[in-house]
Amino acid sequence: MANRRDWLRTSLALAAGLPLGTTLAERLMAAPVSETEKIFFSGNLPPMKIRLASNENPYGPSDKARAAITQIITEANRYPFQATVDFKQVLATHEGVTPDHIAVGSGSADLLSATGAAFGLEGGRILSGFPTFPMLMNYAEVFKATWDKVDMDENLAYDYEAVASRIKDDTRLVFVCNPNNPTGTLVDPAKVKAFCEEVSKKVTVFSDEAYLEFLEPSKQVSMVDLVKKGANVIVSRTFSKIYGLAGLRVGYLVAKPELIKKITRNQPGIPNNQIALAAARASLGDTAFMEMSRKKNAEARKHLTDFLDKKGYFYGKSHTNFVMFDPKGDALGILNKLAERSIAIRAWDYKGMQWLRVSIGTSDEMRLFTKAYDEIIS
Repeated sequence: MANRRDWLRTSLALAAGLPLGTTLAERLMAAPVSETEKIFFSGNLPPMKIRLASNENPYGPSDKARAAITQIITEANRYPFQATVDFKQVLATHEGVTPDHIAVGSGSADLLSATGAAFGLEGGRILSGFPTFPMLMNYAEVFKATWDKVDMDENLAYDYEAVASRIKDDTRLVFVCNPNNPTGTLVDPAKVKAFCEEVSKKVTVFSDEAYLEFLEPSKQVSMVDLVKKGANVIVSRTFSKIYGLAGLRVGYLVAKPELIKKITRNQPGIPNNQIALAAARASLGDTAFMEMSRKKNAEARKHLTDFLDKKGYFYGKSHTNFVMFDPKGDALGILNKLAERSIAIRAWDYKGMQWLRVSIGTSDEMRLFTKAYDEIIS
């Protein structure tokens, strides 16, 4: 007898008009991938000693998360049904909403893909700036939606006026990301909030806030306030970045209950486990750890941007734990040579050019990166 996951995969494939023998991952991988990205999907990379490719927090998990993991390990034999209910209540209290406004996922990636499926099944268009984090749009395209892309402005920042001008009658969802990945740039949060409030009157807005906590607390403006007012806005948050729990996979959405139901019906199985939920719950609101991470990240990022300034490289002004820049040359060649030295970074194709994105590691890791980079291009 087919299990629930097989049934869900078959149902989604039929709805999208995909061959039954094709998994969603295979369909995504069959989509055009640039030469600069293929290296990350090939499986041919050697083990990386300095990992500056995935925007992870090199200082996590926090002591509180580690203690929670140690304490909860005896419950690993139990399904996390009640733990999930309890965690949703904790998140709801934290965000100032009720639990039916919350969806919990295996990282925000789980929820981005579920949202892409939910809105992609409607056809029509998904609109976003470009380049940005593509997972939601990639999934929507698999389910027959069209991805409309609007280039960043001259400073590699989201061009909200241009995005607003591209909304069409069949636009189903507008995706925003502030600060944006992969450019690291920030647009005035008041401007973004005004955009989301106005646009959500016509079409659903998805606000990816994965990197919000890298801003100083006084500058952290979440679109959750619009959700509380009943706006057609979905907010995505993650424990993978400043909380340092990327390997445990915990993320969540905040949205109106009807939107939460629409999205979570595309979530198969049980998305989280006891250990991940306990670590995330202990990390939430750990202001001392977040402040330490912000401070060390800023120091290490300055080392990188000072290096880029000396090289005369153009880069997006980052407010996150990564920087995207124009290497003025063979980005893929540099990426490969760094990989040979066990240093992992990322590359992007944008406007016919190859760009590099470097995550911020420890200060020692950034010094090793800039030293290796200098040796490679000299």
